[in-house]
Amino acid sequence: MEQLIDALMAGAPPAPSAPEKREITLVIADDHPIVRDGLRNLLSQQQDIRIVGEAADGREALDRVRSLQPDVLLLDLRMPNFDGLSVLRQLQGTGSKTRAIIFTASDDKNEYVQAMKLGACGIVLKLTNSDLIAKSIRKVNGGEIWLDSHTTAAVMRQFATNAPEPQASGPFGLPAPGGGGKGSRERSPLSTREREIVGLVAQGYKNKEMAEKMFISEQTVKNHLHNIFDKLGVSDRLELALYAIHKGLHTPA
Repeated sequence: MEQLIDALMAGAPPAPSAPEKREITLVIADDHPIVRDGLRNLLSQQQDIRIVGEAADGREALDRVRSLQPDVLLLDLRMPNFDGLSVLRQLQGTGSKTRAIIFTASDDKNEYVQAMKLGACGIVLKLTNSDLIAKSIRKVNGGEIWLDSHTTAAVMRQFATNAPEPQASGPFGLPAPGGGGKGSRERSPLSTREREIVGLVAQGYKNKEMAEKMFISEQTVKNHLHNIFDKLGVSDRLELALYAIHKGLHTPA
């Protein structure tokens, strides 16, 4: 996922130096000072991550994101003056490019699902190994969705619980891509282009970004997504992303 430059031949004019890797700017939002202190101490040791702001409640988190426009927001779910889900709702539709990671001690699977539906790009539990916190920030900043094995399993189980009864169950309770119960028509396999779109959705790309990356129109992307949803029997982008994660389609080739 990342590159090299050849050395110049002797006598040639000096090349401009390679651009330095840009730091990932981060805002930490948690109402417990000891948690913020711990994260600050941990993440300040990472050369590529720079903490530009902190917030002790949801209202402050929104203010920091709007004023600082960080790359990533590490967001607690349980906070005064707007909880984490309310912050995500407020950020939806604002055009903010900040990618949110839920950082939580909650084991409420409904909250995981709701957070992802509201645009969170990852979920990290507070008992997570410290190395993985920094890794999750890098992955989400790079456009991927971050769910560790525990949260992925929890979200998948939640979808399985809420899955419609009549259809045959595919991975993690989604309708089986090959077809449903008796009498359901057989669905076609995904084309190469459709598989590419599935991977981009799972990495967090929006329709416009996919269109630009693939040199096609945004309407063509929407048409492909409509066909993909129909073929896989999924109802929204989160279910599609989870399908991609399960099938290993979420990482670039």
